[in-house]
Amino acid sequence: MSRRSRILIGVGLFLALIVLFGVIFPTHADPTYPPQNEFKLDPWVTIKLGSLDLSIDKAVLYLFLAAAATIGTMVYVARRMTQRPNRVQTGVEVVYGLMHDNIAGPNNIDRKMAAKWFPFIGSLFLFIWYSNLLGYIPLPINTEQKFNVFGLHIPGFAIYAATANISVTLALTLVVVISYHVEGIRRKGLVGYVRGWLPGGLDNVPVRWLLIPGIFAIEVISQFVRIISLSVRLFANVLAGHLLILFMGGGLVVLLGLAALGVLTFPIAVIFFLFEVVLIATLQAFIFATLTAIYLGGAVAEHH
Repeated sequence: MSRRSRILIGVGLFLALIVLFGVIFPTHADPTYPPQNEFKLDPWVTIKLGSLDLSIDKAVLYLFLAAAATIGTMVYVARRMTQRPNRVQTGVEVVYGLMHDNIAGPNNIDRKMAAKWFPFIGSLFLFIWYSNLLGYIPLPINTEQKFNVFGLHIPGFAIYAATANISVTLALTLVVVISYHVEGIRRKGLVGYVRGWLPGGLDNVPVRWLLIPGIFAIEVISQFVRIISLSVRLFANVLAGHLLILFMGGGLVVLLGLAALGVLTFPIAVIFFLFEVVLIATLQAFIFATLTAIYLGGAVAEHH
């Protein structure tokens, strides 16, 4: 049998399966299904101190889990370090080398700064990486839809990522921005740090006094753009991935009421899931940590 024939037979069987599902399962759309509620943060434990809301919800749960995974990894690795390298130590050294050389390498940050700031950058990478990965593990967090197990009403299983919340990514970004501003001022002083925003060589330009205000204004704007780019890039990528998985994994079937559509969308959801877990979760953590190293290195550089 030729390859073309096998492909045609496979496509025919797949279309037949779609038709079979359409015949067996009736069409019944559910316009009341609110997919946006998958990202709604209902307080589980209400804690308020005046106008400050410290309530515990699923985002807080995922942050605690990511923090516990990061700390647990560090403690486990520290306790397994021996004079004679074991498998754990060998694996850790490989991962450490990849993180140190690629994220805090000499092209991003000088050696002195890397020795000082790599623990922060490495912890930031692991925390975001764990936050992203935990977002693809179904946990009983859906309090709107519960199931009964021996009389216990257990919340339904769902996926959620703390980094799909702009408040979380913005808080991480502000920590980074404050850190490199403080380091730059500590190294150069306030005046020297602000002067470092201007490119070198302006002293030899005859009309420098006309250029300096415009260049300085652009640099000030770029500092705010960094906040937007760091926070929104991580938030948007993780949120978009979860939305694609949500709709392809069953959201469209429920909204449109076409059970046969699930035969087509579910394999796509699996592909999106694997793509997000394998590539996006790690890539976004790597980009965030790398940009942090670049900004720290730029804060102490003499000129742009």
